[in-house]
Amino acid sequence: MNWEDLLSLKRFGDTHKRIRKEQDETRLGFEVDYDRIIFSSEFRSLQDKTQVIPLSKTDFVHTRLTHSLEVSVVGRSLGRKVGQRVLEKHPHLKDSLGYQANDFGAIVAAASLAHDIGNPPFGHSGESAIGEFFKTGEGQRFKSQLTAKEYQDLCDFEGNANGFKILTESRAGREGGLRLSYATLGAFMKYPKESLPKKPTSHIADKKYGFFQREKDSFIEIAEELGLLKRSIQDLSFSRHPLTFLVEAADDICYTIIDFEDGINLGLIQEEYALEYLINLVRHSINSSKYNQLRDTKDRVSYLRALAINTLITEAVDIFMKNEEAILNGEFDKSLLDLSQYKAQINDIIKISIEKIYKSKEVLEKELFGFTAIAFVLDTLSSAISNLNNEQMTVKDDLIQNYFKALEISASNNMYENLMAMCSYIASLSDSLMTLSYRKLNGLD
Repeated sequence: MNWEDLLSLKRFGDTHKRIRKEQDETRLGFEVDYDRIIFSSEFRSLQDKTQVIPLSKTDFVHTRLTHSLEVSVVGRSLGRKVGQRVLEKHPHLKDSLGYQANDFGAIVAAASLAHDIGNPPFGHSGESAIGEFFKTGEGQRFKSQLTAKEYQDLCDFEGNANGFKILTESRAGREGGLRLSYATLGAFMKYPKESLPKKPTSHIADKKYGFFQREKDSFIEIAEELGLLKRSIQDLSFSRHPLTFLVEAADDICYTIIDFEDGINLGLIQEEYALEYLINLVRHSINSSKYNQLRDTKDRVSYLRALAINTLITEAVDIFMKNEEAILNGEFDKSLLDLSQYKAQINDIIKISIEKIYKSKEVLEKELFGFTAIAFVLDTLSSAISNLNNEQMTVKDDLIQNYFKALEISASNNMYENLMAMCSYIASLSDSLMTLSYRKLNGLD
Protein backbone atom coordinates (compact mmCIF):
# COMPACT_ATOMS: atom_id res chain seq x y z
CA MET A 1 0.00 0.00 0.00
CA ASN A 2 1.16 3.56 -0.59
CA TRP A 3 0.30 6.72 1.29
CA GLU A 4 -0.84 8.73 -1.74
CA ASP A 5 -3.67 6.27 -2.44
CA LEU A 6 -4.41 5.78 1.26
CA LEU A 7 -4.90 9.54 1.74
CA SER A 8 -7.53 9.75 -1.00
CA LEU A 9 -9.85 12.78 -0.83
CA LYS A 10 -12.33 11.09 -3.18
CA ARG A 11 -16.00 11.05 -2.15
CA PHE A 12 -19.00 9.11 -3.44
CA GLY A 13 -20.04 10.45 -6.83
CA ASP A 14 -16.73 12.13 -7.67
CA THR A 15 -15.77 11.86 -11.34
CA HIS A 16 -12.37 13.53 -11.02
CA LYS A 17 -9.47 12.95 -8.65
CA ARG A 18 -9.22 15.51 -5.83
CA ILE A 19 -5.67 16.86 -5.64
CA ARG A 20 -4.41 17.75 -2.17
CA LYS A 21 -2.49 20.85 -3.35
CA GLU A 22 -5.67 22.24 -4.88
CA GLN A 23 -7.72 22.04 -1.66
CA ASP A 24 -9.05 25.04 0.24
CA GLU A 25 -6.97 25.12 3.44
CA THR A 26 -9.80 26.87 5.31
CA ARG A 27 -12.24 24.05 4.52
CA LEU A 28 -10.18 20.93 3.98
CA GLY A 29 -12.06 17.80 2.91
CA PHE A 30 -10.82 15.67 5.80
CA GLU A 31 -12.06 18.29 8.26
CA VAL A 32 -15.42 18.40 6.47
CA ASP A 33 -15.73 14.68 7.30
CA TYR A 34 -15.61 15.47 11.01
CA ASP A 35 -18.28 18.18 10.64
CA ARG A 36 -20.63 15.92 8.70
CA ILE A 37 -20.39 13.19 11.31
CA ILE A 38 -20.92 15.47 14.29
CA PHE A 39 -24.02 17.09 12.75
CA SER A 40 -25.60 13.78 11.76
CA SER A 41 -28.68 12.54 13.61
CA GLU A 42 -27.04 9.14 14.06
CA PHE A 43 -24.15 10.71 15.97
CA ARG A 44 -26.42 12.85 18.13
CA SER A 45 -28.35 9.75 19.25
CA LEU A 46 -25.17 8.52 20.96
CA GLN A 47 -25.84 11.01 23.78
CA ASP A 48 -28.47 8.57 25.10
CA LYS A 49 -26.62 5.31 24.53
CA THR A 50 -24.77 3.58 27.34
CA GLN A 51 -20.99 3.36 27.15
CA VAL A 52 -20.59 0.89 30.03
CA ILE A 53 -22.21 2.28 33.15
CA PRO A 54 -25.88 3.38 32.94
CA LEU A 55 -26.53 7.10 33.37
CA SER A 56 -25.95 7.99 37.00
CA LYS A 57 -28.09 10.38 39.03
CA THR A 58 -25.20 11.10 41.40
CA ASP A 59 -22.23 11.73 39.13
CA PHE A 60 -21.09 12.16 35.54
CA VAL A 61 -20.46 8.99 33.55
CA HIS A 62 -19.60 8.59 29.90
CA THR A 63 -22.16 7.97 27.20
CA ARG A 64 -21.29 6.73 23.72
CA LEU A 65 -21.24 10.37 22.62
CA THR A 66 -18.79 11.68 25.21
CA HIS A 67 -16.66 8.56 24.74
CA SER A 68 -16.59 9.14 20.96
CA LEU A 69 -15.62 12.78 21.37
CA GLU A 70 -12.75 11.84 23.66
CA VAL A 71 -11.58 9.08 21.33
CA SER A 72 -11.54 11.62 18.48
CA VAL A 73 -9.34 13.97 20.53
CA VAL A 74 -6.86 11.19 21.30
CA GLY A 75 -7.08 10.04 17.67
CA ARG A 76 -6.25 13.53 16.41
CA SER A 77 -3.11 13.63 18.54
CA LEU A 78 -2.05 10.18 17.36
CA GLY A 79 -2.68 11.11 13.73
CA ARG A 80 -0.78 14.39 13.86
CA LYS A 81 2.23 12.85 15.56
CA VAL A 82 2.34 9.96 13.09
CA GLY A 83 1.72 12.36 10.19
CA GLN A 84 4.69 14.48 11.18
CA ARG A 85 6.97 11.47 11.23
CA VAL A 86 5.58 9.92 8.04
CA LEU A 87 6.18 13.18 6.17
CA GLU A 88 9.75 13.32 7.48
CA LYS A 89 10.26 9.76 6.22
CA HIS A 90 8.44 10.32 2.90
CA PRO A 91 9.04 14.03 2.12
CA HIS A 92 7.51 13.82 -1.38
CA LEU A 93 4.06 13.55 0.24
CA LYS A 94 4.49 17.10 1.50
CA ASP A 95 6.84 18.64 -1.05
CA SER A 96 5.21 17.29 -4.22
CA LEU A 97 1.65 16.44 -3.17
CA GLY A 98 0.94 18.99 -0.44
CA TYR A 99 -0.07 16.72 2.43
CA GLN A 100 0.33 18.09 5.97
CA ALA A 101 0.69 16.39 9.35
CA ASN A 102 -2.72 17.76 10.32
CA ASP A 103 -4.29 15.79 7.42
CA PHE A 104 -3.42 12.55 9.21
CA GLY A 105 -4.85 13.97 12.42
CA ALA A 106 -8.09 15.04 10.73
CA ILE A 107 -8.61 11.60 9.13
CA VAL A 108 -8.00 9.69 12.37
CA ALA A 109 -10.14 12.16 14.37
CA ALA A 110 -13.10 11.80 11.99
CA ALA A 111 -12.88 7.99 11.85
CA SER A 112 -12.54 7.91 15.66
CA LEU A 113 -15.55 10.18 16.07
CA ALA A 114 -17.64 7.72 14.02
CA HIS A 115 -16.24 4.51 15.48
CA ASP A 116 -19.36 3.77 17.61
CA ILE A 117 -21.97 5.38 15.36
CA GLY A 118 -23.50 1.99 14.44
CA ASN A 119 -23.71 0.54 17.94
CA PRO A 120 -27.13 -0.53 19.31
CA PRO A 121 -28.59 0.70 22.63
CA PHE A 122 -27.45 -0.78 25.95
CA GLY A 123 -23.77 -1.10 25.10
CA HIS A 124 -22.23 -4.27 23.71
CA SER A 125 -25.10 -6.30 25.17
CA GLY A 126 -27.26 -4.73 22.45
CA GLU A 127 -25.15 -6.39 19.74
CA SER A 128 -25.28 -9.68 21.60
CA ALA A 129 -29.05 -9.46 22.06
CA ILE A 130 -29.63 -9.05 18.31
CA GLY A 131 -27.23 -11.90 17.51
CA GLU A 132 -28.72 -14.28 20.08
CA PHE A 133 -32.22 -13.66 18.71
CA PHE A 134 -31.12 -15.18 15.40
CA LYS A 135 -28.71 -17.82 16.78
CA THR A 136 -30.83 -19.27 19.57
CA GLY A 137 -34.12 -17.37 19.60
CA GLU A 138 -37.15 -16.99 17.35
CA GLY A 139 -34.96 -15.59 14.57
CA GLN A 140 -33.67 -19.09 13.78
CA ARG A 141 -36.74 -19.61 11.60
CA PHE A 142 -35.27 -17.29 8.96
CA LYS A 143 -32.08 -19.32 8.40
CA SER A 144 -33.47 -21.35 5.50
CA GLN A 145 -34.47 -18.15 3.65
CA LEU A 146 -30.99 -16.61 3.72
CA THR A 147 -27.54 -17.36 2.36
CA ALA A 148 -24.91 -18.46 4.87
CA LYS A 149 -23.24 -15.04 4.87
CA GLU A 150 -26.55 -13.17 5.15
CA TYR A 151 -27.53 -15.29 8.13
CA GLN A 152 -24.13 -14.78 9.73
CA ASP A 153 -24.53 -10.99 9.35
CA LEU A 154 -27.54 -11.33 11.66
CA CYS A 155 -26.15 -13.93 14.06
CA ASP A 156 -23.08 -11.80 14.73
CA PHE A 157 -24.74 -8.41 14.25
CA GLU A 158 -21.79 -6.03 14.28
CA GLY A 159 -21.83 -2.35 15.23
CA ASN A 160 -18.81 -1.68 13.02
CA ALA A 161 -20.62 -3.04 9.95
CA ASN A 162 -23.74 -1.09 10.85
CA GLY A 163 -21.60 2.02 11.18
CA PHE A 164 -20.21 1.47 7.67
CA LYS A 165 -23.80 1.16 6.45
CA ILE A 166 -24.78 4.46 8.09
CA LEU A 167 -21.76 6.31 6.67
CA THR A 168 -22.15 5.02 3.11
CA GLU A 169 -25.79 4.06 2.51
CA SER A 170 -27.57 6.03 -0.20
CA ARG A 171 -31.14 7.15 0.21
CA ALA A 172 -33.34 9.79 -1.40
CA GLY A 173 -31.62 13.14 -1.13
CA ARG A 174 -28.56 11.62 0.56
CA GLU A 175 -26.65 9.73 -2.13
CA GLY A 176 -23.48 8.18 -0.77
CA GLY A 177 -24.54 8.49 2.86
CA LEU A 178 -22.57 11.22 4.61
CA ARG A 179 -20.23 11.44 1.59
CA LEU A 180 -17.06 11.14 3.59
CA SER A 181 -13.62 10.98 2.01
CA TYR A 182 -12.47 7.47 1.16
CA ALA A 183 -9.44 7.99 3.43
CA THR A 184 -11.71 8.50 6.45
CA LEU A 185 -13.93 5.56 5.47
CA GLY A 186 -10.83 3.39 5.09
CA ALA A 187 -9.53 4.39 8.51
CA PHE A 188 -12.97 3.63 9.95
CA MET A 189 -13.00 0.04 8.58
CA LYS A 190 -11.57 -1.78 11.60
CA TYR A 191 -12.34 -5.27 10.27
CA PRO A 192 -12.15 -5.16 6.45
CA LYS A 193 -13.76 -8.53 5.82
CA GLU A 194 -17.19 -10.13 5.43
CA SER A 195 -18.91 -12.16 8.14
CA LEU A 196 -17.71 -15.56 6.86
CA PRO A 197 -15.35 -17.24 7.34
CA LYS A 198 -15.51 -16.38 11.03
CA LYS A 199 -12.10 -15.62 12.60
CA PRO A 200 -10.13 -17.51 9.92
CA THR A 201 -6.80 -16.43 11.48
CA SER A 202 -5.51 -14.78 14.64
CA HIS A 203 -4.85 -11.56 12.69
CA ILE A 204 -6.37 -8.55 14.47
CA ALA A 205 -8.33 -7.65 11.31
CA ASP A 206 -10.06 -11.06 11.38
CA LYS A 207 -11.43 -10.69 14.91
CA LYS A 208 -14.84 -9.50 13.65
CA TYR A 209 -16.28 -8.31 10.33
CA GLY A 210 -16.79 -4.83 8.92
CA PHE A 211 -19.65 -4.75 6.41
CA PHE A 212 -22.96 -6.42 5.69
CA GLN A 213 -23.57 -8.29 2.44
CA ARG A 214 -25.84 -5.46 1.38
CA GLU A 215 -22.88 -3.00 1.42
CA LYS A 216 -20.38 -5.34 -0.25
CA ASP A 217 -20.11 -3.35 -3.49
CA SER A 218 -19.51 -0.07 -1.63
CA PHE A 219 -16.84 -1.72 0.46
CA ILE A 220 -15.04 -3.14 -2.58
CA GLU A 221 -15.07 0.23 -4.36
CA ILE A 222 -13.54 2.01 -1.37
CA ALA A 223 -10.96 -0.73 -0.68
CA GLU A 224 -9.79 -0.76 -4.30
CA GLU A 225 -9.64 3.04 -4.54
CA LEU A 226 -7.42 3.12 -1.44
CA GLY A 227 -5.23 0.29 -2.69
CA LEU A 228 -5.87 -1.97 0.31
CA LEU A 229 -4.22 -5.35 -0.10
CA LYS A 230 -6.38 -8.43 -0.66
CA ARG A 231 -5.83 -11.05 2.03
CA SER A 232 -8.02 -13.80 0.60
CA ILE A 233 -8.84 -14.96 -2.91
CA GLN A 234 -11.87 -17.08 -2.04
CA ASP A 235 -13.58 -14.67 0.38
CA LEU A 236 -13.68 -10.90 0.61
CA SER A 237 -10.94 -9.80 2.99
CA PHE A 238 -8.45 -6.93 2.83
CA SER A 239 -5.59 -5.60 4.92
CA ARG A 240 -6.41 -2.69 7.18
CA HIS A 241 -5.88 0.92 6.22
CA PRO A 242 -2.76 1.84 8.25
CA LEU A 243 -4.53 4.68 10.07
CA THR A 244 -7.09 2.19 11.39
CA PHE A 245 -4.44 1.05 13.85
CA LEU A 246 -4.42 4.58 15.28
CA VAL A 247 -8.23 4.69 15.51
CA GLU A 248 -8.13 1.39 17.37
CA ALA A 249 -5.37 2.64 19.67
CA ALA A 250 -7.35 5.80 20.49
CA ASP A 251 -10.37 3.68 21.43
CA ASP A 252 -8.25 1.23 23.45
CA ILE A 253 -6.58 4.05 25.37
CA CYS A 254 -9.86 5.78 26.18
CA TYR A 255 -11.92 2.82 27.27
CA THR A 256 -9.05 1.38 29.32
CA ILE A 257 -8.30 4.58 31.22
CA ILE A 258 -11.60 6.46 31.21
CA ASP A 259 -13.93 3.56 32.05
CA PHE A 260 -11.56 2.97 34.96
CA GLU A 261 -11.88 6.65 35.94
CA ASP A 262 -15.70 6.40 35.89
CA GLY A 263 -15.53 3.37 38.16
CA ILE A 264 -13.34 5.22 40.66
CA ASN A 265 -15.52 8.35 40.69
CA LEU A 266 -18.66 6.26 41.26
CA GLY A 267 -17.07 4.35 44.11
CA LEU A 268 -17.10 1.01 42.31
CA ILE A 269 -13.31 0.79 42.64
CA GLN A 270 -11.59 1.70 45.90
CA GLU A 271 -9.47 4.81 45.51
CA GLU A 272 -6.28 3.53 47.14
CA TYR A 273 -6.11 0.49 44.85
CA ALA A 274 -7.16 2.43 41.77
CA LEU A 275 -4.58 5.17 42.17
CA GLU A 276 -1.88 2.55 42.65
CA TYR A 277 -2.80 0.94 39.30
CA LEU A 278 -2.64 4.29 37.49
CA ILE A 279 0.61 5.32 39.20
CA ASN A 280 2.20 2.07 37.98
CA LEU A 281 1.42 3.21 34.44
CA VAL A 282 2.86 6.73 34.76
CA ARG A 283 5.55 6.26 37.39
CA HIS A 284 8.27 7.69 35.11
CA SER A 285 6.40 10.91 34.28
CA ILE A 286 4.57 11.81 37.49
CA ASN A 287 5.43 15.07 39.24
CA SER A 288 5.30 13.93 42.86
CA SER A 289 5.27 17.47 44.26
CA LYS A 290 2.30 18.49 42.13
CA TYR A 291 0.49 15.21 42.76
CA ASN A 292 0.87 15.47 46.54
CA GLN A 293 -0.78 18.89 46.50
CA LEU A 294 -4.00 17.40 45.12
CA ARG A 295 -6.50 16.68 47.88
CA ASP A 296 -9.62 15.67 45.95
CA THR A 297 -10.03 12.17 44.52
CA LYS A 298 -11.32 13.48 41.21
CA ASP A 299 -8.35 15.83 40.85
CA ARG A 300 -5.88 13.05 41.58
CA VAL A 301 -7.57 10.68 39.17
CA SER A 302 -7.83 13.39 36.51
CA TYR A 303 -4.12 14.19 36.78
CA LEU A 304 -3.10 10.53 36.52
CA ARG A 305 -5.55 9.93 33.66
CA ALA A 306 -4.03 12.79 31.63
CA LEU A 307 -0.52 11.44 32.20
CA ALA A 308 -1.59 7.89 31.32
CA ILE A 309 -3.23 8.95 28.07
CA ASN A 310 -0.20 11.02 27.06
CA THR A 311 2.14 8.14 27.91
CA LEU A 312 0.17 5.67 25.78
CA ILE A 313 -0.18 8.13 22.88
CA THR A 314 3.58 8.64 22.73
CA GLU A 315 4.24 4.93 22.86
CA ALA A 316 1.57 4.04 20.26
CA VAL A 317 3.17 6.50 17.82
CA ASP A 318 6.61 4.95 18.35
CA ILE A 319 5.22 1.43 17.83
CA PHE A 320 3.43 2.52 14.64
CA MET A 321 6.55 4.08 13.13
CA LYS A 322 8.75 1.13 14.06
CA ASN A 323 6.33 -1.12 12.20
CA GLU A 324 5.29 1.22 9.38
CA GLU A 325 6.76 -0.95 6.62
CA ALA A 326 5.07 -4.10 7.94
CA ILE A 327 1.78 -2.19 8.28
CA LEU A 328 1.97 -0.92 4.68
CA ASN A 329 2.74 -4.47 3.51
CA GLY A 330 -0.25 -5.88 5.42
CA GLU A 331 2.05 -7.98 7.61
CA PHE A 332 1.36 -6.34 10.99
CA ASP A 333 -1.24 -8.50 12.72
CA LYS A 334 -1.67 -7.06 16.23
CA SER A 335 -3.08 -3.95 17.83
CA LEU A 336 -0.48 -1.30 18.66
CA LEU A 337 -1.05 -1.60 22.41
CA ASP A 338 -0.43 -5.36 22.22
CA LEU A 339 3.23 -4.39 21.87
CA SER A 340 3.17 -1.82 24.65
CA GLN A 341 5.83 -1.99 27.35
CA TYR A 342 2.93 -1.20 29.69
CA LYS A 343 0.91 -4.21 28.59
CA ALA A 344 0.99 -5.76 32.09
CA GLN A 345 -0.26 -2.53 33.68
CA ILE A 346 -2.98 -2.16 31.05
CA ASN A 347 -4.10 -5.75 31.66
CA ASP A 348 -4.23 -5.09 35.41
CA ILE A 349 -6.50 -2.09 34.86
CA ILE A 350 -8.76 -4.02 32.46
CA LYS A 351 -8.95 -6.97 34.88
CA ILE A 352 -10.13 -4.83 37.79
CA SER A 353 -12.53 -2.95 35.49
CA ILE A 354 -14.13 -6.26 34.49
CA GLU A 355 -14.47 -7.36 38.09
CA LYS A 356 -15.63 -4.09 39.63
CA ILE A 357 -17.35 -2.22 36.78
CA TYR A 358 -18.47 -4.49 33.95
CA LYS A 359 -19.82 -7.06 36.43
CA SER A 360 -21.32 -4.51 38.81
CA LYS A 361 -25.01 -4.77 39.69
CA GLU A 362 -25.85 -1.57 37.78
CA VAL A 363 -24.24 -2.80 34.58
CA LEU A 364 -25.65 -6.34 34.81
CA GLU A 365 -29.18 -4.98 35.40
CA LYS A 366 -28.83 -2.76 32.35
CA GLU A 367 -27.60 -5.62 30.18
CA LEU A 368 -30.34 -7.98 31.35
CA PHE A 369 -33.02 -5.42 30.61
CA GLY A 370 -31.44 -4.69 27.23
CA PHE A 371 -31.54 -8.38 26.29
CA THR A 372 -35.18 -8.67 27.33
CA ALA A 373 -36.36 -5.48 25.63
CA ILE A 374 -34.48 -5.99 22.37
CA ALA A 375 -35.52 -9.66 22.04
CA PHE A 376 -39.18 -8.74 22.59
CA VAL A 377 -39.18 -5.90 20.05
CA LEU A 378 -37.29 -8.05 17.53
CA ASP A 379 -39.82 -10.85 17.92
CA THR A 380 -42.71 -8.45 17.36
CA LEU A 381 -41.19 -6.74 14.33
CA SER A 382 -39.83 -9.91 12.71
CA SER A 383 -43.25 -11.58 12.87
CA ALA A 384 -44.70 -8.62 10.98
CA ILE A 385 -41.86 -8.81 8.44
CA SER A 386 -42.37 -12.54 7.95
CA ASN A 387 -46.07 -12.02 7.27
CA LEU A 388 -45.30 -9.08 4.98
CA ASN A 389 -42.91 -11.11 2.84
CA ASN A 390 -45.34 -14.05 2.78
CA GLU A 391 -48.29 -11.78 1.93
CA GLN A 392 -50.12 -12.77 5.13
CA MET A 393 -50.28 -9.41 6.89
CA THR A 394 -52.68 -9.25 9.85
CA VAL A 395 -54.40 -6.21 11.31
CA LYS A 396 -51.81 -6.19 14.11
CA ASP A 397 -48.96 -6.33 11.58
CA ASP A 398 -50.43 -3.34 9.77
CA LEU A 399 -50.67 -1.43 13.05
CA ILE A 400 -47.04 -2.26 13.85
CA GLN A 401 -45.81 -1.12 10.45
CA ASN A 402 -47.71 2.16 10.77
CA TYR A 403 -46.49 2.75 14.33
CA PHE A 404 -42.84 2.16 13.45
CA LYS A 405 -42.83 4.49 10.46
CA ALA A 406 -39.04 4.85 10.51
CA LEU A 407 -38.72 1.10 9.95
CA GLU A 408 -37.90 0.89 6.24
CA ILE A 409 -39.44 -2.46 5.29
CA SER A 410 -41.30 -3.18 2.09
CA ALA A 411 -42.99 -6.08 0.33
CA SER A 412 -40.67 -5.39 -2.61
CA ASN A 413 -37.60 -6.16 -0.48
CA ASN A 414 -36.32 -9.68 0.00
CA MET A 415 -36.27 -11.20 3.46
CA TYR A 416 -32.62 -10.33 4.11
CA GLU A 417 -33.14 -6.67 3.23
CA ASN A 418 -36.15 -6.38 5.52
CA LEU A 419 -34.46 -8.17 8.41
CA MET A 420 -31.36 -5.99 8.07
CA ALA A 421 -33.58 -2.89 7.98
CA MET A 422 -35.18 -4.10 11.21
CA CYS A 423 -31.84 -4.68 12.94
CA SER A 424 -30.45 -1.34 11.80
CA TYR A 425 -33.61 0.35 13.05
CA ILE A 426 -33.23 -1.31 16.45
CA ALA A 427 -29.56 -0.27 16.52
CA SER A 428 -30.50 3.35 15.75
CA LEU A 429 -32.65 3.65 18.88
CA SER A 430 -31.31 5.32 21.99
CA ASP A 431 -31.58 3.54 25.34
CA SER A 432 -34.65 5.66 26.19
CA LEU A 433 -36.43 5.03 22.87
CA MET A 434 -35.71 1.30 23.09
CA THR A 435 -37.18 1.26 26.60
CA LEU A 436 -40.21 3.24 25.42
CA SER A 437 -40.80 0.90 22.45
CA TYR A 438 -40.67 -2.11 24.77
CA ARG A 439 -43.12 -0.55 27.21
CA LYS A 440 -45.49 0.57 24.45
CA LEU A 441 -45.62 -2.87 22.84
CA ASN A 442 -46.30 -4.40 26.25
CA GLY A 443 -49.11 -1.94 26.94
CA LEU A 444 -47.28 -0.44 29.91
CA ASP A 445 -47.60 3.18 28.68
